[in-house]
Amino acid sequence: MDRNELFSQVAQRYGVAPEYPWPRWPEHAVLRHTGNRKWFGIVMSVPASRLGLAGDGAVDVINVKADPDDVPALQLADGILPAYHMNKEHWVSVLIEGDVPDEMLLDLLETSHRLTS
Repeated sequence: MDRNELFSQVAQRYGVAPEYPWPRWPEHAVLRHTGNRKWFGIVMSVPASRLGLAGDGAVDVINVKADPDDVPALQLADGILPAYHMNKEHWVSVLIEGDVPDEMLLDLLETSHRLTS
């Protein structure tokens, strides 16, 4: 799955389009509930080195909220990392074009949507 496919899934499932609130970071997109306006996801392009990954380029990640009891186990999976720039007890970063199966990514997004509603 890539960023555009992810946004298409979000539109179909939740009726939400990405918002781009930061002119300084035009590739960073927020996914919000239409009612309470809380974030249930943030898509960012982050230098791999800032995530502890090898390489010089940037990678696309989505931060999603997770049950704090599940966070340690989730981070054992390839492609799921401690949350970048968010509370690491409640959020994880998922490599969008990484080793995480699409179905698992969408399940994590669903959990985040539920936890933030």
